[in-house]
Amino acid sequence: MKMKQMKSLLVFIFLCACTLLSAQSKPWSLEDCIQYAIEHNISIKQLVVQKNVAEVNLNTAQMSRVPNLNAGGGQSWSFGRTQMETGLYETQDQSNTGLSVSSSIPLFTGFRIPNEIAKNKLDLETSVQNLEKAKDDLALNVASLFLQVLFNKELLKINQEQLALSQSQIERTQALTDAGKVPLSQLYDIEAQVANDKVSVVQSENDLRLSLLDLAQSLELQLSADFDILVPEFNDVVTEYMGSVQPPQIVFDNAVKIKPVIKAQELQVKSAEKSLAIAKSAYYPTLSLDLNAGTNYFYLYNSKDKDFSNKSFSNQIKNNMSEAIALNLSIPIFNRFSVRNQVRNARFNIENQQLALENTKKSLYKEIETAYLNAIAAQEKYNSAQQAIKSTSESFNYAKERYETGKSSVFEFNEARTRLIRSRSEEIQAKYDYIFRTKILDFYNGIPIKL
Repeated sequence: MKMKQMKSLLVFIFLCACTLLSAQSKPWSLEDCIQYAIEHNISIKQLVVQKNVAEVNLNTAQMSRVPNLNAGGGQSWSFGRTQMETGLYETQDQSNTGLSVSSSIPLFTGFRIPNEIAKNKLDLETSVQNLEKAKDDLALNVASLFLQVLFNKELLKINQEQLALSQSQIERTQALTDAGKVPLSQLYDIEAQVANDKVSVVQSENDLRLSLLDLAQSLELQLSADFDILVPEFNDVVTEYMGSVQPPQIVFDNAVKIKPVIKAQELQVKSAEKSLAIAKSAYYPTLSLDLNAGTNYFYLYNSKDKDFSNKSFSNQIKNNMSEAIALNLSIPIFNRFSVRNQVRNARFNIENQQLALENTKKSLYKEIETAYLNAIAAQEKYNSAQQAIKSTSESFNYAKERYETGKSSVFEFNEARTRLIRSRSEEIQAKYDYIFRTKILDFYNGIPIKL
């Protein structure tokens, strides 16, 4: 039986390992990264715990309406002069056992309990909105890191293409040198350029690994050798993402209605208003209904009265039973101005929360306005970069043709090539910067971040 259990355990571990390996080897899309980050991020988990605490606090407030129930017991011993059952004092040792059950029901608390329940509901909703805000912020951060990986992948591809081009130029330069069309120094120059291009490729590979590491760390994931992302297909990014670039006021009007940061702040204002109502409840009288039932057992040691005998425990417990019902009214008259000051502080807190809400809205509008201007600038930069690529590509092709026929130097060829590389790098940087800026505007519009 133990061997069967061991085999089943080994099969289970093997299947788990295969599942883990297949998950690691599969390229990660942006949506996969965001979902995994939300599920495993430690800060998100902490906010989930805070939400659970808020739920418990709400349950505690709700249960304060329910009657409580307490049981008690006591044991006492008396020596020397003690009061007997008859009320007379005698020198006698005795013991007394008391048992009681009590309950109290709040009938009126100055509306404190319903306001506490309402406040805890608002606090729970606030914690939910804070959790959603953290998820949104995390998604935006993951998108930024994801796009950085895409940028580094394209930059690596450009450097690899330039290295291949330089390596191919060695043979052509060798042929030109053998034909006496160019000096031998140009062959050395192109070989030096190949070495520089290899350095650029190594640096690009390292940048790509570092960006993958940053992305993996944001997912709370250990970087493995096969961790990679799914490269989406982009067509005309300006046309594809143009719909995201909306005027700031339109985006702001949408954001105010849906963004968790605004909702959380609005809920805090309402919670502060309930705190004021709770503070005011101390001005009102409180009324409670108290119920009590008790009994006791009396035992006399070495009684001098020969006719006296201690009754049994069960008999005394039954016969000594007493019940009581009481209404308790408490009317506050003077509390050293503590309630008044609590009410004043609660009003100040409402004012502070309202100012915080106003400041949050202003900050949000500034962020949206900045995001809009950045998106417009990124779009213009991308369009300019595309035009620059056309010009530098034509210039490079002309320089390449002249160099291969021995009519120009390696320096002129490399200069034209450097301009082309710079244009292509600026173009892909502008492209991903534009995409990211549009994703920020989508973020404020409440549109899920995806590529």
